[in-house]
Amino acid sequence: MARNIGKPVGRSASAGKKAKKVAEAPEAAAEPWSGSTVVEAFKRFQKANPEPKGELEHHNPFTLLVAVVLSAQATDSGVNKATRALFEVADTPQKMLALGEEKLCEYIRTIGLYRAKARHVIALSERLITVFGGEVPGNRADIESLPGAGRKTANVVLNIAFGQPTMAVDTHVFRVANRTGLAPGKTVLDVELALEKAIPARFMLHAHHWLILHGRYTCLARKPRCQLCLIADLCGFGDKTA
Repeated sequence: MARNIGKPVGRSASAGKKAKKVAEAPEAAAEPWSGSTVVEAFKRFQKANPEPKGELEHHNPFTLLVAVVLSAQATDSGVNKATRALFEVADTPQKMLALGEEKLCEYIRTIGLYRAKARHVIALSERLITVFGGEVPGNRADIESLPGAGRKTANVVLNIAFGQPTMAVDTHVFRVANRTGLAPGKTVLDVELALEKAIPARFMLHAHHWLILHGRYTCLARKPRCQLCLIADLCGFGDKTA
């Protein structure tokens, strides 16, 4: 019944820019859902995919952190292709710092903005060593203090690495929340807070994975696959595809 989890759909750089614009200026939101509708939707997501996983490949909290930083304005698949070899030689802050910025660039040059990202990764590795004893901290403020790491990065790391029920709002989650009526909001933070308020605690650990996967493979930006959607009958989107 996992109809909301389809085959990956490729996304070009230009498509990524368009997706970013969607996040900055949401389409007209549907009417907000009732509590019973939210529960029904997440029951369906849970039944279809009981243990959803993030698609960024990693070995430990540090490699997860690096992968999330590298994924800004890039696809998970593109990051994975670059980091498979990288994480074989640099899976700790100490090894990453020893690798150095120039060699790091050689591994990640296929990722957009790779030079700036390399600077961030080296700088955050140094800060992890000098301030946090080489360990990724398990709280939001400390993660956000790391170069290149913002609120979304902290939410992803806290959720996947530390099992905290955080809500990471990317372009896909932002679109789904607004289009369906699940949690309309004009900004990413508005949507994050609305989702945290709307979604029952028992679904929160996996909620952002379900929503990301739904937006990535079913509720597409330009042509949503409504005919395959698990929650089409609950969705308030007024222009469903046939």
